[in-house]
Amino acid sequence: MTTTTPGSREIPAAADLPLNQAQLPRWFPWGSLAAAVVVAGAVLLPTTGSIAATVVVAALLHLLITGVTSGVREGSRKAKDRLVTALVTIAFGIAMVPLVSVVWTVVDNGRHRLDTAFFTQSMFRIVGEGGGALHAIWGTIIVTLIATAISVPIGLLTAVYLVEYGAGSRLSKAITFLVDVMTGIPSIVAGLAVAAFFALLFGPSLRIGIMGSIALAILMIPTVVRSTEEMLKLVPTDLREAAYALGVPKWRTIVKVVLRTSVSGIATGVTLAVARVAGETAPLLVTLGLTVGTNFNPFEGRMATLPVFAYYSYTQPGVPAEAGVERAWTAALVLIILVMALNLVARVISRVFSPKTGR
Repeated sequence: MTTTTPGSREIPAAADLPLNQAQLPRWFPWGSLAAAVVVAGAVLLPTTGSIAATVVVAALLHLLITGVTSGVREGSRKAKDRLVTALVTIAFGIAMVPLVSVVWTVVDNGRHRLDTAFFTQSMFRIVGEGGGALHAIWGTIIVTLIATAISVPIGLLTAVYLVEYGAGSRLSKAITFLVDVMTGIPSIVAGLAVAAFFALLFGPSLRIGIMGSIALAILMIPTVVRSTEEMLKLVPTDLREAAYALGVPKWRTIVKVVLRTSVSGIATGVTLAVARVAGETAPLLVTLGLTVGTNFNPFEGRMATLPVFAYYSYTQPGVPAEAGVERAWTAALVLIILVMALNLVARVISRVFSPKTGR
């Protein structure tokens, strides 16, 4: 049975296709990969000892085994599908290698000082071994919270203007262009700009916490604007028109309908923006400096943060050097844990505050 269309060739119907075509077992991809690894390892490891060469050859053998076996057993169409699947899987594995390597290295080197003293002591009057990063942890929290308090209102209101009031206007296009430019600027530029501004007002030697917060806020604003803008655009126009039809003012429609509908996406974007700047080092090097004691006042005196603490502990470890290097690795590990926790919080916020739809 065939189906035809005017001016086209005959197309076999579904009933004409072979139903008993051979299929490879579900474990075949893993078996092929294991066989390729065994063969590549047996040939190359004893002779070259290169793990990288073994991995590359194993990947190529896996593709060869998959393509040939599937082509003979299942046909060319299924073979192409399996080859593409294998390529995507290999690409994913390659992308995971540096991530796993970094995490493993940081955990392996940072776990030695992941103790109570690291979270309860500062470096005040500590020389050599001992001490902790309590002052840097508090500094990171204070500076990041202030940066969030500065950037979120500015970014939120800017996005509301771009979507709800200035859509298509020249001013909105100029703002969008500037936001795109700010997204790509190096972080050190934000730090230098803030340091230069405060140097003009108070002198070149000033280093206080609010300077670092403003520098981080400059880096956060484009992310907040972009994420909020995209979330506001996803709100259906019908919701706005329904509110207008009931006589609700535009500002109240934005507050009660638009923002409330998109609150989960906005909160997720803000959390990811915080995670993005929590590990910044360059702008804080030129705005905060470093101190060995805990400072809770962002408007007076230097403040320590985890990125800067890790940087100075590694580049200027003191005597013995091993103690400073261990503190640097542990500070990096705490930063990774902090960023991971913020990403998990973003997922929870997105799930909790997402609009509930009835069945």
